[in-house]
Amino acid sequence: MNPILSLHNAHWESPEQFAQLDPHLRKLQKQKYVFESPLLTQFPLKIPGIYTLGGGRQIGKTTFLKQWINYLLKSGIPPKSIAFVTGELIDDHHRLLHLMMELLEQMPPSESLRYLIVDEVTYIKDWDKAIKFLADSGQFENCVVVLTGSDLVLMNEARMRFPGRRGVHHQVDFHYYPLSFRDYVNLIHPQTPELSFLYEAFHNYLIHGGFLTAINDWAMHGRILPATAQTYSDWIRGDFLKRGKKEQNLRDFIQAVLKTYGTQVTWHTLTHHTAMDHPKTIQDYAELMQSMDALFIQEALLEHKLTAAPKKARRLFFSDPFVYHALRLWLEPTYNSLEALKDPSILSSLVETIVINHIRRIYPTYYIKAEGEVDLAYVTKETFFPIEIKWTQQIRPQDLKQIKKYANGQIWARVREPYQIDRTPILPLPKALYEFESSL
Repeated sequence: MNPILSLHNAHWESPEQFAQLDPHLRKLQKQKYVFESPLLTQFPLKIPGIYTLGGGRQIGKTTFLKQWINYLLKSGIPPKSIAFVTGELIDDHHRLLHLMMELLEQMPPSESLRYLIVDEVTYIKDWDKAIKFLADSGQFENCVVVLTGSDLVLMNEARMRFPGRRGVHHQVDFHYYPLSFRDYVNLIHPQTPELSFLYEAFHNYLIHGGFLTAINDWAMHGRILPATAQTYSDWIRGDFLKRGKKEQNLRDFIQAVLKTYGTQVTWHTLTHHTAMDHPKTIQDYAELMQSMDALFIQEALLEHKLTAAPKKARRLFFSDPFVYHALRLWLEPTYNSLEALKDPSILSSLVETIVINHIRRIYPTYYIKAEGEVDLAYVTKETFFPIEIKWTQQIRPQDLKQIKKYANGQIWARVREPYQIDRTPILPLPKALYEFESSL
């Protein structure tokens, strides 16, 4: 096998020792907590097609793929029917085509199902030309082809560029997220958790979020190692630079997001916090960061249409508390996340960050701006469900001004027991979030 490929395909030589020889799985074994995503069993096993796996940087997509290879091996798939290619070392579609043809020739005959994984395919210039050529020439006739990228635009590109070539499986695009709060709780405490444990776990989640490396840092060292946060911010900066963006503009944009965090803003008002003059430039940076799964642009709900209100302001949230802390540390080298959480406004904003980002993984999610404001409303079954997020133990009457107008509204708060005010349920926030995921 080509030396470029052999490092990530140790199973060709020794399938029994794959977990010990592979660099990602070997590193995983040194961690206190090892997470196995439910996607391992949801991923297509026996249906040929071109599949995509999108997700942000440093969340474990590559490690997940290695775990999936191990899963395939244990399921009886012949070792040489599985091949892994990393796009980080491939310059263009010519080189990709050459490597994939080489692999296909070395794999068992096309009568047997074969598995081709191209990790970080968007690193490769004109990657789609090679994939399209191989698909059109029949080379993928009996192949499960998995393409991954940290830019979620990959999924849209695949839909547009490979119409009719994706296969017959009911799902061809998959999204890999950081661990949810429920994932985290079940990882560190497999038994049914008590409310006190959920509160303690939620406090920790406010620091490390769903990033497994940060979770293990916290478990093994009692803090997030600077290198963990720096690796993430370096990837963000690197990806922006690769797209021809300026680092100073990125700094300005992130500072503007932090100054207005979670408040209603327009692209125009954000320019007042940066040296960038044009709202379109601000919008481009926001949308690019959202496509990298680092930011969520929350739009206002048009209640009668159950869609976004395009003329209303937006709210910007980073996609995970860890992303917030890592980017602040990049801008402010003396930043301390534990000290930051002592600030009630930061703490409250990060609680919103967690809840909003969890629910938007599952349903279209907005905020409500009418006479009052509601933090989020998710849409399902041709209606919307509003939730007000309050990291406080005392609910004031003005907190109910807008939410009490909705018969199905809820308030998730820092309370120990559920109760009602004016028929509006007040629920313990960590328990409500944990059970929300359980109900799906």
